[in-house]
Order: sequence, then structure tokens, then C-alpha cells
Amino acid sequence: MEKAGHAAPVNAESQERTRRRDRLDHLPSRRCSVTAVRTPESRAGRSNIVGVGLQERRLGATVLNTYRTTLDLDDVVPNERQPRLGPKEDEELQRQIVANEGLFEPLLVEPHPDLPGKFRIIDGERRWTNSSVLASQGHVQYRNVPVEITDRTLSDDERLRMWIYIHRQRKEWSAREKEMVAYRLVDLLGRASAANILGISLRELDKLVDIYELSSRFSGLRDPGASITWARELMGLSKKMLTPSVVDAVVDKVQAKRVTNSKDLRKLRKILPDPVAREHFLSREGDIDSAMLRLAPSEKRENKGGLGSDLQAAVDAMKRMPWTALADLKGDPGILGTIDEAEALLKSLRKAIAE
Repeated sequence: MEKAGHAAPVNAESQERTRRRDRLDHLPSRRCSVTAVRTPESRAGRSNIVGVGLQERRLGATVLNTYRTTLDLDDVVPNERQPRLGPKEDEELQRQIVANEGLFEPLLVEPHPDLPGKFRIIDGERRWTNSSVLASQGHVQYRNVPVEITDRTLSDDERLRMWIYIHRQRKEWSAREKEMVAYRLVDLLGRASAANILGISLRELDKLVDIYELSSRFSGLRDPGASITWARELMGLSKKMLTPSVVDAVVDKVQAKRVTNSKDLRKLRKILPDPVAREHFLSREGDIDSAMLRLAPSEKRENKGGLGSDLQAAVDAMKRMPWTALADLKGDPGILGTIDEAEALLKSLRKAIAE
């Protein structure tokens, strides 16, 4: 039986958590000092808080002086130009934070250039977001988060290079992120340097940039990352097929929800080479399913003659009728009478054959 005032034995799980935190505080390739200073005023672009253990951190070609401390969640601001797309709330990550009694890996932040006393996230938005979710649910112990603060505000070039280096080391690239980063790298550094940093060919780089530029046409979608998915499927078409009129038609039909599955765009490889199906798809009323019905038969049916062959020929002819021609026939009493006669005849034929 334990005596009053004596602490309970530390279990193995607590010891492991302590060891992991100690390892994080002794990462390689960093030189640490032991000074702690809080200056009364900040210099331009630099923090006025200096934590214990100033470190030199090398991230690829970028060398930074950083220090570790803890900050309240409200003192940390997300980066509006964060390359990572899609939702950042993650229930599994929240469970890990609870199990670990907080964040093991500190957020990497910089002094905010426009908000004195605030810090902008360079890396760690998902950790910050999910800690905020837990705090909003009443778990106040997660309000203070460990951070590693740079001693100055980074340039756009430095920030992007650092983000790329970190995520390449973790092997956390997604295709969506790679396209956005490729576009921004080309804009900042040019094609050759961008391809070298990403470890891809110029041809692969150009394709990523083209997809990202095309994705800007798919605005207003519920999931911002979905625009990349639509653009990738559309770029799967040959350049000969991908004319401005085709792009405009696809964008309009996606926005109007006449096309709701991005994989359906693959059917355009069959539709666009067919003149009748293509004309129908490009029309205001057209969509992918109705255009598929107007495709010419892939193989000519053997003409055996007789009623079945004649009926099939009539069906094929009606499927291939352009919408523009149908519009010209609207309200024509002669055509309407012929359709009524054909309908009555077909019903009689069906009844006779079915019996």
C-alpha cells in the first residue's frame, strides 16, 4: 500500500512519452545556446520574444536561427497561402493528441509581419487546427502548444522552400499539393530550378503547372481541392481534343451540376471524335450521358434485312439527330402526326410480337 504523500510509480507509457519529448529537444545538426532574453521592443520583422535555447536550423539551403517555447492557440495564425489543400480537421490526429497528452512535434512559426505579438504558421496547420478543435470542446489543457519560432519573418521564397524541404523529408506529398507547389516554384524560381527541387522532369513539371492553371476555371466548388481533380481528368484528354470550346462546355456543365463525377470526363475520349455526339455535348442542353447515346455504332451490324434491321436503322438515325435539327422541327404538325402514327404502329407491332 502506498504511503500518503508518496507519488505513484511512473508507468511505462509515461516513461516513453518523456523519452520521446527528450529526443525532440535534442535533434541533430543544431547548435544551441542557453540564453533567454525578452526585449522591450521588436525590430522590424523580428520577434520580441526570445526563448531558451537559440538554435541554428538547416533546412536544405536555408539556415535559420530558431528557439522553442509555448504559445496560446490564439497567438498563432494560419498561413492564408498554405500549399496544403483540403480539410485539416482529422479525428485520428485528435485522438493521437489526446493519447500523447499534447503535441510532440512543435509548430514551426514566424513573427507575423502585420499582427504584432502574433505568429504565422510555416508548418503544422493540421496540428494547430486539431488542437483548436479539442480546446473548443473544453479540453483547455491543449490551448498551449509547443512552437519553434524563427528569429525573423521569412520571404515567400524562403517559406516555400522550407515547406517543400520539410514535406519531402516526411514523404507527405499528395498530387494536389505537388501541383500547387510546382506552379508557385516556377513563378518564383523558373522551370529549371523548380524541376530540380521537386525531382521531376521539365515535361512532368509543365503538366503539373497546366493542371493547376486549368483548376482555376473550376471555381465555387464546395471542396477547394476538387478543382484539381476535375482539372486532372480534363487534362487526360489529348491536346487536339482539348479545345477552348470543350473546356468552356465542361466548366459550365460542372458548375451547373450537369456533370457530377469527374471520372465521367473520360467518356469524352469517345464523344469528341464523333461529330454528332460532340455537337450535342457542346450544346447547352447536352451532357455526357445523352451524348453517349448519339455515338455511331462502333461496328456495322450485318445487314440481314427484315423488320429487325429496319427498326435498328431507324433507332440509330434518331439517336444521331442533332439537337439543332430538332429545334427547327419544333411544332411542325406534319412531323408530330408522323410520330403519332409511328408510335401507334410500334405499339401494335410490340403487342403482336409479344403474344
